[in-house]
Amino acid sequence: MGSISTQLESVYRLKCSCNSYPWGKQGKNSLSARLCENGQGWTGDGPNQDFKVDESKPYAEMWMGTYPVLPSYVHSTGEDLQDVIDRYSNELVGEQVIKKFGHSKLPYLPKVLSIAKALPLQLHPNKEKASKLHEEKPDAFTDPNHKPEIALALTEFEAFCGFKPLKQIADLMKLDSLHRFMPAEGNAPDAEFTDDILKEVVRNMLETDDDAVTETFNFLTRTSPDRFKELNAEHIPKLAPRLAQQYDQSDPGILVALITMNYLVLQPGESIYIPADGIHAYLSGDIIECMARSNNVLNTGLCPKAERSNVELFCSCLMFSPHSPEESLLRSKQYQRGRQGKTNVFAPPMSEFNVLETKLAGGEREELAAVNGPSIVVVTKGSASMEANGKQYELEEGYVFFVAQGVELDFNAGKEGVLMHTIFVE
Repeated sequence: MGSISTQLESVYRLKCSCNSYPWGKQGKNSLSARLCENGQGWTGDGPNQDFKVDESKPYAEMWMGTYPVLPSYVHSTGEDLQDVIDRYSNELVGEQVIKKFGHSKLPYLPKVLSIAKALPLQLHPNKEKASKLHEEKPDAFTDPNHKPEIALALTEFEAFCGFKPLKQIADLMKLDSLHRFMPAEGNAPDAEFTDDILKEVVRNMLETDDDAVTETFNFLTRTSPDRFKELNAEHIPKLAPRLAQQYDQSDPGILVALITMNYLVLQPGESIYIPADGIHAYLSGDIIECMARSNNVLNTGLCPKAERSNVELFCSCLMFSPHSPEESLLRSKQYQRGRQGKTNVFAPPMSEFNVLETKLAGGEREELAAVNGPSIVVVTKGSASMEANGKQYELEEGYVFFVAQGVELDFNAGKEGVLMHTIFVE
C-alpha cells in the first residue's frame, strides 16, 4: 500500500514494528513479536511489508510512536504518523503540549519488551550530558534528550535496578575476593562506606582485567549459599552461573550487578521507575517500557567488549540513589478519570508521560475522560470495542491506536476480558 494523504480523525489505528536483538525471546515465545504480528505490524522498509514471526529469530522490542528508528504508520493509509501529526498538530497534539515541549513530536516512546536474557548493564545520560554527547558524537547519541523510563510487568519480570543500601554493599565488600575493588580510603578501619567509595568500587570493577573478574566470579560461586543468606544476598549464587552462561564469567557487569545493585522480581501490574542516570539491567520477562523520547544509552557490561562505553564517561554520569528496592518501585493509584474505576495510573516524577493500565473482565465497561494531549493505546490481552467521537473501533490483542487530545474513550470488553495500556502526556 502506497502512502496516501491521511484525513484528520480522532483515532488512528497504527502499524508498528518489532526489532530482533539477541536478548529477545525466540519466535512466538516473544510477546512483543506475537502482538506485532496480531496487530498486522510492518517489517523491512516500511508499511508495505507485513510483519510475520520467524521462529528462528529472537524478538526483543515492539516500538510505538514516532521515534524515527522504528516509526509507527497509520494502518489504513501507510502514512508515517509523525507526518500526519505535523499536518494537524494543534488538533492531534494540542497547543499546550506543543508549547510545553517546543515541538509537535510525541514526547514519549512506548515499547513492549520480551526479555530472554540479561540486557546490558546501562544508564541513559541526563539532559545536560545527552545534549553535549549528541553534539560531540551525533552518530552514537542520536538526540539531545534524557531518557528516564518506567518498566511495567506483563509477566513475572526480573531486573537489577539502582544501588543496594550502602550497608549491604559494605558487608559484601568484606568478603575476601572483593577487597581488591575497595579504594584505599575505604579500607581504613573507621572508614564509612559512602556513595563516593561506591563510585570507586564500580569504577574498579569495570576497569579490572578479565582474570581478576574471573577469579572473583569463581570465589563467589564457591562461597557457601548460607554465607550469602546471612548477607541478605541469597540471589547471588543463583544468578551468578546464569549470567556467566549468558555472557562470560570475565564480564565485569556481573560483579557490579550482583554485588552493588538491587535485584527485583516483579509480578504483573507492578512497575519500577528508572531516573535519568539510573543504573539498571533487565533480566527476564515481558514488560511495557515507556521512556522520554530518546534512544541514548551507555552500556558497560553484560555485553561484548566492543559494545562497552568508556568507563570514565559511564561513571561520570552515574547517579547514586535510589538505595533500596522499595525506592525503585513505582506504585500505581486508581485513576480518577476512569469513570468505572477499572483503571490504574502509573505517574513517574517527570512530565513526559503517564501510563494507564485498564483491566476489564468479560462484558465490563470503562470510560476514560478526555486528556489534554495525545495518547497511544495498546491492547496487550483479550479484546474489546471502543467508541470515540461517535465512531466504533474493534480492539484485538496487539492492536495499537493513536488517540488525539481531547477525545473521550468508551470501552466494552469482549467475552474473555481485556488488558490495555494507555500512554499519554498533558
